[in-house]
Amino acid sequence: MDFTLDTGATAWILISASLVLLMTPALALFYGGMVRARTVLNMMLMSFSAIAVVAVAWTVFGYSIAFGTDIGGILGNPLDHVGLAGTDDQSLLGDSGVPFLVAAGFQMTFAIISTAIISGAIADRVKLGTWLVFAVVWVLVVYSPLAHMVWGGGLLGGDGPFAAIAEPVDFAGGTVVHINAGVAGLVLAIVVGARKGFGREPMKPHNLPLVMLGAALLWFGWFGFNAGSAGTADGTAGLAWVNTTVATAGAMLGWALVEKIRDQHVTSLGAASGVVAGLVAITPAAAALTPLTAIVLGLAAGAACALAVGLKYRFGIDDSLDVVGVHLVGGLVGTIGIGVLAAEGGLLLGGGANLLLVQILVALVAMVFSAVLTAVIALALKALMGWRIPEADERAGIDITQHAESGYDLVGALASRRDRGSAPTVHPTPDPGDVGEPRNAAPASVTAGTSTSGETR
Repeated sequence: MDFTLDTGATAWILISASLVLLMTPALALFYGGMVRARTVLNMMLMSFSAIAVVAVAWTVFGYSIAFGTDIGGILGNPLDHVGLAGTDDQSLLGDSGVPFLVAAGFQMTFAIISTAIISGAIADRVKLGTWLVFAVVWVLVVYSPLAHMVWGGGLLGGDGPFAAIAEPVDFAGGTVVHINAGVAGLVLAIVVGARKGFGREPMKPHNLPLVMLGAALLWFGWFGFNAGSAGTADGTAGLAWVNTTVATAGAMLGWALVEKIRDQHVTSLGAASGVVAGLVAITPAAAALTPLTAIVLGLAAGAACALAVGLKYRFGIDDSLDVVGVHLVGGLVGTIGIGVLAAEGGLLLGGGANLLLVQILVALVAMVFSAVLTAVIALALKALMGWRIPEADERAGIDITQHAESGYDLVGALASRRDRGSAPTVHPTPDPGDVGEPRNAAPASVTAGTSTSGETR
């Protein structure tokens, strides 16, 4: 099929894809700061390694499963575009004039960040090899088919059965990315089991400046996620950009309000987490809301996620870095919130309940689909490879026992001070993530309000 190349739209998608790819290293910083010092490298490596294996899997079969010829409304033909080959002269973004490979590359970055998000639910305790195999299988068996169902002409998109009631809306991945990854994180946290000492020992973030830097870079990259999904630099992209900004601002305020009322203080960790909650919630709704209703959505998402992160202690599920509380809950708030707040078809703006019903149904189907298939994959890998590292290795720290390296040369720093003639009395070096709380104290988060990795929010 011939088409006229639109160099402006192509440049827009290439830049947007680069921004979305940056989000995964940004997530590594965000997650890395929230774990204890002795596990920071492993946590960051799980995000970086997701780039490696998912990029390969997406190139070979993933894109074809997501956007190939429809098979039963569930998946695309895996053999249509093996190796991203066969349609180099074809635009896959309608008449936008964007080349096939550019569109495929843009979608690759979505698959990468979706997989990396899951790793936060199982921090500090799993074998890297098992994680890598899971990432490959999950992106092919769960992510790509769900992307097809929503965006590739399948059951949950504009050509599916729900469209007879109202056309489902998922502008940039509330269902495909965040609900999907959030459910997968919940399943893995249950299958893998809790960290040793979960609920009894303090597991505080060891580097909050790193967390805030990661959140800032995620916010920056998210403009590629949302504004890039418009396909070109037009009014829709502008609306998505503005909504992404104001919804995130609203979510920070919503999270801070909950912290102030519940805990009597506002935290930097809460601010960073509120940023992510707002970004998650506005993802499916970026082009469906006005700036004012985007602020409302952000406020609701920030408050809901701030309240949700503590539930893991009540249910005894060690979702280590609050993938469920932020991504699943935030994704649900955004996806369902479209049915309430959308400028066209929203319940509160006179559109009736049809769109709201469809958004709820799509979210439920996506949750069940992701939960069942992720559970099958996780249980199979548990039987074949095992998920957990040895308990002694986990207590000593996964960085030194599994990777033979440390994120911080604390011993070397002490030795340097001794060499300068100012050596202090040497005590056992604490984990910076535990400084400020006695080792035998139950974390404050076991009570009312909790935060990522166990710090009161």
